[in-house]
Amino acid sequence: MAEFLVKIADERGNLAQQVEHGYSESEVRERFAQQGYLVYWVKPRGVLTGGRLKGRKVKQSQFVIFNQQFLTLIKAGLPILNSLDLLIKRQKDKNLQQLLQNVRERVKGGELLSDAFAAQHVFPKIYTTTLLAGEKSGNMEEVLSRYIGFQRLALTFKKKLAVSLVYPALLVTVVCLMLIFLITYVVPQFAKLFDNLNAQLPAITVFMLAVGTHAQAYAPYFLVAVVLIGFAFWRWTSTDRGAKAVDSTILKMPVIGDIWLKYQVANFSRMLSTLLSGGLPLVPSLETAGASMSSRSILHGVMETAVRVREGQALSGSLEKQQIFPDLAVEMIEVGESTGALPAMLNSVAEFYEEDVQTALGAAMALIEPVILIVMAVFVGGVLISLYLPIFSLGSGIH
Repeated sequence: MAEFLVKIADERGNLAQQVEHGYSESEVRERFAQQGYLVYWVKPRGVLTGGRLKGRKVKQSQFVIFNQQFLTLIKAGLPILNSLDLLIKRQKDKNLQQLLQNVRERVKGGELLSDAFAAQHVFPKIYTTTLLAGEKSGNMEEVLSRYIGFQRLALTFKKKLAVSLVYPALLVTVVCLMLIFLITYVVPQFAKLFDNLNAQLPAITVFMLAVGTHAQAYAPYFLVAVVLIGFAFWRWTSTDRGAKAVDSTILKMPVIGDIWLKYQVANFSRMLSTLLSGGLPLVPSLETAGASMSSRSILHGVMETAVRVREGQALSGSLEKQQIFPDLAVEMIEVGESTGALPAMLNSVAEFYEEDVQTALGAAMALIEPVILIVMAVFVGGVLISLYLPIFSLGSGIH
């Protein structure tokens, strides 16, 4: 028996990761699924898996292009193995090429396409679940088309958000670099000048010179400390407890929390609509969409909602009891349930909140940018005034 690393979630959405012995990945996965756990992944324990390095993600844009080409070949009537052969030969990304080769070998050996992709542990769960729905329904072309449409919309939305954040991020970076340069280089140079003059300095200048000289002397230690603290924080956020704390803090922030929640609701609604349109039942769709959420609050809320829906409760009422989703989203989902048009209504929810996120983010950036400029002016101006004030005093003393 081999050792496998298993990541699971119970009915309350609590995540756990443990080592388990088993005969194969599918056997271990089935064992935990029968016990009522949601299985995120099962990985053979070790550094290498099937001759490839683990943990290397595939770029979303490249994966969309691959799926578009894959869909075109399938529509043309080519078998899956032949389609994979052609795409592997044309694939320029070596990482994706190796993954596809592994997928092809597994399919050739008799595995389902969805299981072959899931065995790579780098592809989104929504993708492998979509493929599974297509295999069960016999309508692979339609479910792939829906997935490609979903990925294109998600990619476009992310690009718009990234463009909105470029200027503020650049502005903050420039301000920080300028302040570091002033404090660690310019201020110590003035300290040397004032030492040679032996002049009496104002209190603000003495304070600034002390900050500059200490910053220059301890800059390497400070940099190492920042790196270590950053690494420790990253490791902490990788744990379930840390991720919960960070997510809870973000959601409580005045403006950013509201934008983050709406962004997560839009993503969840789009994923759930795509899965339901592909023919997947509601509970597995909820579990897959919930597992794809980066917000732990949303993830746990959706998992508890899936439990309630499995017990026979309505989706809208189950979401409302979690007190996480906005009232408007719950009301729209309730209308979709009552009219039998839940996938279409979920798309409307996603479109509404995507537009709302872009509007709110634009308004927030319009306020943040002048605040950054004001802070920069105050800090830089304060540093320069503290440095030049003794020079002005000396100049007036000469007259």
